[in-house]
Amino acid sequence: MTPPAGLTTLLPTMSVVRQFNALTKPRVIQLIVFCALIGMVLAVPGVPDGAQVRLAAIACLGIWLVSAAAAAFNCIVEQHIDAKMKRTSWRPTARGELSNTQTLIFSALLCSAGSAILYFWVNPLTMWLTFATFVGYAVIYTVILKPMTPQNIVIGGASGAMPPVLGWAAMTGDVGPEALILFLIIFLWTPPHFWALALYRVEDYRKSGLPMLPVTHGSEFTRLHILLYTWVLFAACLLPFMYGMSSWLYLAAAVVLSIWFCVYAWRLLRNYSDTLARTTFRFSLIHLSALFAALLLDHYLL
Repeated sequence: MTPPAGLTTLLPTMSVVRQFNALTKPRVIQLIVFCALIGMVLAVPGVPDGAQVRLAAIACLGIWLVSAAAAAFNCIVEQHIDAKMKRTSWRPTARGELSNTQTLIFSALLCSAGSAILYFWVNPLTMWLTFATFVGYAVIYTVILKPMTPQNIVIGGASGAMPPVLGWAAMTGDVGPEALILFLIIFLWTPPHFWALALYRVEDYRKSGLPMLPVTHGSEFTRLHILLYTWVLFAACLLPFMYGMSSWLYLAAAVVLSIWFCVYAWRLLRNYSDTLARTTFRFSLIHLSALFAALLLDHYLL
């Protein structure tokens, strides 16, 4: 049975929409916006009023657009690397489904729209910080650091740690010490999170030619550094309580989650397997999400 003419034209259109959506790396962007929203909520004492809710919604939209633009630009730069790696070979740029010109225009439109929203409807500081994050991720990390040094994810992690700072700036017009504490937590969380992934994807990275830590220094060295970072991260996760940003509810969650992460890292060092590395990577996502959710609950319940 032949589909209706209208449906045959709709299906290719839907396919193109999915391809452009894939360029934005939706799951990564969801975590970015969530972390930015936590910064917004913590910046407002008590329950936000209607105006503050509208401001937060507009800021989330602007941050989402600029972050999506950075992700799309990253797909252009890394298309040949993506094509060599099983984890990323499905991306439209790696498969040649979308051209560099299409992707660049898409990225430019998203970045322009998001920057305009942040500048005119939020505040200039948030726009400039968000744009600096775009440059840090799409250019400094992707183009310069990633192919140059095995410490790429450590240095480049500064861009990924910016969302709470952006959220805080959106609501207050400045960057307070509370926002920097949240920045520090994500900055220290990024290496053990990403290195766990790199461990069980090491052959992909070897084929790509990228100097990731498991490729350049080996599995045991990487696993040791994951453990060391989880210990330092544990200390950083206590700072919101020590600074007075939170109370016992967050502290209890931070201690449990951080000990759990350290246990995973210790097991990874002592008895490695790809399955355990994959489980550690997945838990790292739970760790950060649950940690910030605990901050949110603590903020409203206590």
